[in-house]
Amino acid sequence: MSGAKPKVAVTRKLPQEVEARLCDLFDTTLNETDAPLSRAALVARASDADVLAPTLGDQLDAEFFSAVGKRLKLVANFGAGVDHIDVAAANAHGVTVTNTPSVLTEDAADMAMALIVAAPRRLVEGVTALREGKFHGWSPTWMLGRRVRGKKLGIIGLGRVGEAIARRAQAFGLSIHYHNRTRINPHIEEALGARYWDSLDQMLAHTDIISVNCPHTPATFHLLSRRRLELLQPHAYIVNVSRGEIVDEAALADLITAGRIAGAGLDVFEHGKPNEKLLAAPNVVLLPHMASATVESRIEMGERVIINIKMFADGHKPPDRVILGLGQGRAPKTD
Repeated sequence: MSGAKPKVAVTRKLPQEVEARLCDLFDTTLNETDAPLSRAALVARASDADVLAPTLGDQLDAEFFSAVGKRLKLVANFGAGVDHIDVAAANAHGVTVTNTPSVLTEDAADMAMALIVAAPRRLVEGVTALREGKFHGWSPTWMLGRRVRGKKLGIIGLGRVGEAIARRAQAFGLSIHYHNRTRINPHIEEALGARYWDSLDQMLAHTDIISVNCPHTPATFHLLSRRRLELLQPHAYIVNVSRGEIVDEAALADLITAGRIAGAGLDVFEHGKPNEKLLAAPNVVLLPHMASATVESRIEMGERVIINIKMFADGHKPPDRVILGLGQGRAPKTD
């Protein structure tokens, strides 16, 4: 792709600074309306481009890569997760895939920590009570939550985000427990004061708050199944800023409604929008997939996309290539 500016197709509206830089460096087609592209429009736009810059809402499966023809050479994903992209199919059609790792770590960890505090302390319930006129003065027994300090935090997937959450949780006085496919570096484990659980089932049964931080893969779909959710203690909480498909959401809603699980803090959902039972549950904090929604992270994501495109266009290997077999982060094993 050396020589003329590569043609880049962007599928959603990006921060103004990022779009300006893309247009300056490349022959760029933007999405001015920010409306998701239809399947036909996505295929058409990708077929006429050297580079496609999609987001997580764009499903790039094997059929997509068969349909776009031979011009497309790079998919520079605007985001860290690539479960919406069939990387094997892309590679089979001569298409390289990149993502934007690391830049979302601190923001995602901040949001997870916020949910770890908000759900047990019933913050949203308190705000709702005030707005609905249900607060009639302080009472010794009203709106009692659970203390966070001293609780056991179980992290599923102690990768970059998981480690950042653990550092924050230490400051709040939580003890750190984790389950991974493989044990982390002992120096990191010691610094975090983290206990490794080879058995996810055992960790679930012995911790107070569970933070889901592994990627969504076929192996982690419904990793927290109904059976595993039933292992949680009745006072336990689930926090998820990773991917909704990792948790059996219908089972979670049933168990929360039945009082078998104390509550949850969720930023992601299995089917895009939350289960109706979760929406109705007062002890669940629901957010519209905003863990990485900061100005800083979005600009940094755009910068990573630009770097990957520029390196690829100049004939070099882009720094954030998604390589099959390596995965994203440290995925837990499914014992």
